[in-house]
Amino acid sequence: MTSSTGNFLLVPIPEFPPLDCVPSKTVKIVVLGASSVGKTALIVRFLTKRFIGDYEANTGALYSRKVTMEGEEVSLQIQDTPCVSLQDDGLYCQEQINRSIYWADGYVLVFSITERSSYRTVQPLYQHIRRIHPSANIPVILVGNKSDLLRAREVTTDEGDTLAASLGGVYFETSARENHDGVHAAFLHVCQEVVRALGGGNGEKRRGGLHLARPKSPNMQELKRRFRQVLSSKHRTNGEEFREETDCQRLDMKGWRRTCS
Repeated sequence: MTSSTGNFLLVPIPEFPPLDCVPSKTVKIVVLGASSVGKTALIVRFLTKRFIGDYEANTGALYSRKVTMEGEEVSLQIQDTPCVSLQDDGLYCQEQINRSIYWADGYVLVFSITERSSYRTVQPLYQHIRRIHPSANIPVILVGNKSDLLRAREVTTDEGDTLAASLGGVYFETSARENHDGVHAAFLHVCQEVVRALGGGNGEKRRGGLHLARPKSPNMQELKRRFRQVLSSKHRTNGEEFREETDCQRLDMKGWRRTCS
């Protein structure tokens, strides 16, 4: 993995700051990739430090956070997206994805190191982005997710580095499940690149573009709801296992034989 950390700091600040603390700059990031590569898991890991393995179908939520970057308060918006796919006639993108590409200032392209087909989707996806922004400066990073599944690896680190170089970006190989630091470093890098691009005026021409509506319910509340569902599910499973074990113990006390799995 190659990266340049610079002197930027990315620190969460309160979700509801005082009215006189309105951020003067907005950083808009879109996360793109094939199905089941871990796009939502990476975003949630970055924003909450938690890993949640099971998600509902990805409909493309917009996550917002106020952060402090190099002493300046910034509104960070991260757009999750449904999957893209390669078909016989080329890349298939929902119209929502096209709007997200037009809206964003920076791009996180994700594939799974355990699935070569997701890797092959990246180059056509980048070319699609370039067709939408043919002359704009595009901050982009490439993320190879699921690095904890080394035995299932289908894409090498060298292949990730080579592809990222061809896109003009940096490659990060990480795991949403086990490596929060790696996930944080990847998002921090693309945020840095966007701030530099906006500071140089290269991204200003897109500020008047299409803005996507936020989800009706607050995203952080939705994350908390999903997390509670996971905990509740685990609690019920543990309770059922305990009851089954108790039943087995009772049977053993009566002299019956039973194998409990």
